[in-house]
Order: sequence, then C-alpha cells, then structure tokens
Amino acid sequence: MNYNEQTTQYLLEKYTADPTRQTVEVLAEELSRSVKSIIGKLSREGVYRREIYKTKTGELPVTKVEIVSDIADDLGIEVESLSGLEKAPKSALKKLKETLEVR
Repeated sequence: MNYNEQTTQYLLEKYTADPTRQTVEVLAEELSRSVKSIIGKLSREGVYRREIYKTKTGELPVTKVEIVSDIADDLGIEVESLSGLEKAPKSALKKLKETLEVR
C-alpha cells in the first residue's frame, strides 16, 4: 500500500508539528496503517527522529564501565588499575564519581 502525495503531506505536517511516538500512533490509527509503516515512511522522508532511551529516573543510560573509566580519569590513573570495580553496585559507583567531581 503506497502513500499518495496528499497523505504524505498530511503525515509530514502532523509529525513535524509534534514529533512524538504518540503522534505516530495517532497517525497510524487515522490512516489505518501500522506504526511500523508510518515510521518507515517518515524515515524515508527524512523527518523521523527516534526517541532517545532514558532510565526510570529520566537520565541517559551510562554503563558501569563508563563510570569506572570516568573515576579513573578523575583520579589520574589507568582504568586497568581499577579492574573489578565495575562489579560494584551502580549507585555506589555514581556516588564515588560525584564525590570525586566535587573535589
């Protein structure tokens, strides 16, 4: 099922006015298309922006390895000398990193 020019224009207008997943879902229902179809069309038109994943607390996800690397940088030592630290709880690593940044 192809999108005609009028439908494509409508799709672009609605999505660019409010580029959210909810808009995509509403458009899919209005146009009797699947969400994947709408996303595909918006992607081909070059306007679709994938939502960035955030944690439950609203932060961008950071791995424990990245936190340990930052801690090593803050201490001015090689990350290898902190091997095994990435097995500590993430909350403890974040607290250690925050404390080092304050210094």
